[in-house]
Amino acid sequence: MYNLIMYLIQLGIAIAALFNEKARKMWKGERMAVKTLREKVDPNAEYIWFHAASLGEFEQGRPLIERIRKDYPQYKILLSFYSPSGYEVRKDYEGADIVVYMPIDTITNARRFLRAVHPVMAFFIKYEFWYNHLYILKHRGVPTYSVSSIFREDQVFFKWYGRQYGRVLKCFTHFFVQNEISKQLLGKIGIDNATVVGDTRFDRVTQIAETAKRLPIVDAFTGKFAADGNEPLPNAPKVFVAGSSWPPDEDIFIKFFNEHKDWKLIIAPHVIGEDHLKQILSKLDHKTVRYTQTTPEEAAKADCLIIDCFGLLSSIYNYGDVAYVGGGFGVGIHNVLEAGVWNMPVIFGPNNKHFMEARELIASGGGFEITDYDSFSFLMNKFIADSDFLSESGNKAGAFVKSKTGVSDKILEKIKL
Repeated sequence: MYNLIMYLIQLGIAIAALFNEKARKMWKGERMAVKTLREKVDPNAEYIWFHAASLGEFEQGRPLIERIRKDYPQYKILLSFYSPSGYEVRKDYEGADIVVYMPIDTITNARRFLRAVHPVMAFFIKYEFWYNHLYILKHRGVPTYSVSSIFREDQVFFKWYGRQYGRVLKCFTHFFVQNEISKQLLGKIGIDNATVVGDTRFDRVTQIAETAKRLPIVDAFTGKFAADGNEPLPNAPKVFVAGSSWPPDEDIFIKFFNEHKDWKLIIAPHVIGEDHLKQILSKLDHKTVRYTQTTPEEAAKADCLIIDCFGLLSSIYNYGDVAYVGGGFGVGIHNVLEAGVWNMPVIFGPNNKHFMEARELIASGGGFEITDYDSFSFLMNKFIADSDFLSESGNKAGAFVKSKTGVSDKILEKIKL
């Protein structure tokens, strides 16, 4: 049944490629993967294979990739993606020697892929459980690890009808899981090779914060830093940073800040398209500038700055006093750790129940769930009126993130390189 489903998915992608650009990139990339490996694989080198579904999973695996790259330079790195949203962004990633798509997990594709490269070790990030590729790795005796994996009782592996597919989990040499519940669930189906280490994303956001860029336009807009220093200036206006926002999020916080213009507002929407940007501008009752269309001099006079490009959000959070992370009124919240690492409280919507880091951030006192405009307004007014509460909440968020770092070290202590 599993193999039939894989062939049907492959057929579906081929048909979708006729009409959809993303599917077309995926289809072409998968068909080129084995050819690329045959051209680029050095037969005299030893490869460690990392597989990530998309960009988010790659960011989880990245601290481990870069630690191995730095500490064990005798190995080459093969990085594969399932989704175009990962591959197209990171196809030129300098931390890997070869970057390819991973073909759909049919028996034929798996055999061809693993005949083209013979990894000495493999890492699958979070939710990646591809039976045919994993079975061949196990058959060859290749140590294979699941990193930052997390399991819930409602997953197919733990249902009576999912026992056959659940055999895929027995292909892993070891699981490095995020929490104790995941380890216990694996134990219930006879899998005891699991260690609770946490989530490598904590290592990644700490790494990002340590190398964050200063941005002259944002410097001028916020007035928070002197030109020659990193310590915040006294008496600078407070700054609210909304990251990865969607329209339902924007309806809430824009309404509030239209009435509280003593704060500066930075909006980095999740979707950067002209229609969405015009929609945001239509809601604002502020002097507003767009990042790519302004100068430091103009930005200094504005009340709101819209980030209309990618790649800056993790550094922009450094300028905030309060962060809002979008997605909680729809698809699910985005990365709350990128904001929390900067010692500021993090607000998000109600769709966060399956995001362990968000639930733990709330428990730490550094994260706050809102459900509507009134709950947002109540919380923000409390931050505005009580500077001690604002400061303490931010410190709790930062302390929570820092307490969870060191996951890559724990993994490397366990495996043999």
